[in-house]
Amino acid sequence: MVQRGYDGATLRKVQALKARVQNGRIVVDEPTDLPEGMVLDLVIADPGDELDDKERAELHAALEEGLAELRTGAGIDADVLLAELQARG
Repeated sequence: MVQRGYDGATLRKVQALKARVQNGRIVVDEPTDLPEGMVLDLVIADPGDELDDKERAELHAALEEGLAELRTGAGIDADVLLAELQARG
C-alpha cells in the first residue's frame, strides 16, 4: 500500500516477515496477504549498535540534556539547522 504524506512524501505500508537461512536459501514460513508471485526486496535488519554500557549511558545523558534544553526554548528549528548545514557545503 502506498500513501502520500502531508508533505507529498511517499509512505509505504511495511509488513515485517521473519525468515531463516536454510541450506543457503532464505526460507519464510509465515502467512501473508501479499499477492501470489509478488517479488520482495529483503533487507537485513540492523541488530543494533556497538555501544558498550558506558557509551550508551553517555548517549542517553546527552539526549536528556538536549531534551531539557528544548523544553526551555533553547533549541534550533530543524529547518533552520538543515539550511545552515547545507550552506556550509
